[in-house]
Amino acid sequence: MSYALSLLIFLPFVGSAFTYIAGRWRRQAGLYTAVGFTTLTLLISAYAFWFVYANTPPAGHHDLLEEYSWVNAPGFVLNYLLGTDGLSSPLVLVSALLTLLAVIGSRNQIDQQKPLFYAQLLFVEGSVMGVFVSLNLIMFYIFWELTLIPMFFLIGVWGGERRRYAAMKFILFTFTGSAIMLLGFLSLYLGVSPQTFDIPDLAGKVPAGLQYLPLLATFIGFAVELPAFPFHSWQPDAYEQAPAPVNVLLAGVLPKFAGFGLIRISVALFPQAAYQYAWAFIVVGIVSMFYGAIVAVLAKDLKRMFAYTSINHMGFILFGVFATVASGNPLGVEGAILLMFVHALAVGSLFTISGYIQKQSGTREISGLKGIRQRMPLTSTLLVFSSCAAMALPPFATFLAELMVISAGISANSYTAITILVPVITGGYFLWMLKRTVLTPADKPVEVNDISRFDAAVFTLYLIPMILIIVFSFLILSPAAPVAKFVVQLGGQH
Repeated sequence: MSYALSLLIFLPFVGSAFTYIAGRWRRQAGLYTAVGFTTLTLLISAYAFWFVYANTPPAGHHDLLEEYSWVNAPGFVLNYLLGTDGLSSPLVLVSALLTLLAVIGSRNQIDQQKPLFYAQLLFVEGSVMGVFVSLNLIMFYIFWELTLIPMFFLIGVWGGERRRYAAMKFILFTFTGSAIMLLGFLSLYLGVSPQTFDIPDLAGKVPAGLQYLPLLATFIGFAVELPAFPFHSWQPDAYEQAPAPVNVLLAGVLPKFAGFGLIRISVALFPQAAYQYAWAFIVVGIVSMFYGAIVAVLAKDLKRMFAYTSINHMGFILFGVFATVASGNPLGVEGAILLMFVHALAVGSLFTISGYIQKQSGTREISGLKGIRQRMPLTSTLLVFSSCAAMALPPFATFLAELMVISAGISANSYTAITILVPVITGGYFLWMLKRTVLTPADKPVEVNDISRFDAAVFTLYLIPMILIIVFSFLILSPAAPVAKFVVQLGGQH
C-alpha cells in the first residue's frame, strides 16, 4: 500500500509546526523551511499526478488507495479512505505549485509575523490536499472546514483596511454553506443501507427518492464556495482585502473544492436528481458567467476586477459539469477539469501581479495606475501576459478549456451558444484595463520601480504551464476521460 497521499496531507501539517519554530529562531529560517516543505509536497504531488497518468484508472476507480478503519462503533462506521484519479490528481498538483509560489511571493509582500503567516499557508496546504484525496464524506468535510480556520486569520490579520469585516463575512458564508452540506451528508447516511460515508460505495447506488435533498444541500455548500450567483457576495470583499499571496490560494485553490465536489459528489452520488434539474444548474452557471463578466467592467479596483473575473470563470465550471449531465457529452466535464487546473494558474498570476503593483505604486485603483509601462516595464509586461491568459487567448490553455465547455453546452441546447459572448466581454474589460494602465503614458516623467528579475523568473511558473498544457493537454485530458465517462454512465441510468 502506498502512503503518498497521507504524506501529501500530513507533511504540510508537520511543516507548519517546523516552519513556525524555525521562523521564531531566525526570520529567514522560517522562509527556507516553508520553501523546503512546500517543494517536497510538490514533488510528491507530481509523483501522484504522473502515477495516475501512467496508470489511468478505469471509470469509477482510483489509484494510490489507502484505507483504514477509523471509527468502528455499533451502528456507526467511519473509514480513513484516500484515493486519486484524473479529477483529483491535477488539482493536487496545481495546489502544491500555487502554495510554493505563494510562499516565495510573500517574502517581500508580508511585513509582520512572517513565521505565523508561513505556518498557516502550510496548514492550508495540508487541508487542501485532504479535501482533494478524501473518498469519505466526513473526511472531505473535516478537511474542508480545516481550510476555513487559517484562511479566516490570513485575511483578518494580514489583510487590508477592511480585513476584519471581510474575514467575518468569509467565515459566516462559507461555514454556513458547509454546515448545510454536512446536513446533506448525514441525510444520505441515514437513508442508505448499508449505512456508509464512503464515496465509492455510494456512487451509482443511492435510491432515486433519496437524492433530491442531499443534492440541494451539497449544491448550496458548493455554490457558496465556488462562488455562484447569488451566493457570491462574500467573495469580492474577501478577495479585495486579502493579501496577494493569500489570494493565490483563496482564489486559485478554494473555489476548486466546489468544482471538484460537484463532480465527485453531486453528480456521482445523485445522478438521477442531477439529470432532472441539470437545466436549473446550467442556468445558474450561465448567469454567474455573465454576472461576473459584466460587473467586472464596473470595477475600479484591480483586485476587485479580478474577483469578479473569478466568478465568471467558475460559472464556466458549473455550466460544463451539468452540460455533460444534460447531454451525455463528456467534453463538459473534461473541459471543467482542465479549466480548474489552468484557471488556478491564471487567477493566481493575476492576484500575484496585483500585489507587486500595489507594493511598487502604492495603489490598486485602475485610474491611478496610468503610465505603469514607464514606471514598471517588466511588471506591466507580466500583467499583459496574465490578462491574456484570463481572456482565454491562445496560446494559453484557458482557450481550449473554455472552448470544450461551450461546445458541450451547445450539444445540450443550441441556445447556450450565447455563452460565447462571455469571453468577448471578458476580453473587452481586460483590454480596457490595459489601455488605462499599460498603454496610457504617464503625465510626467517617473522613476522606474520594477519587479526584480528573480521575482519575474518565479512568476513565469504561473504562465509557462498554461502554454505547455495547450500543447500537452493529453496529460490532463487523458486521465480525465474516465471521470467524464463515469459521469455519462451514471447519467445513462436515469
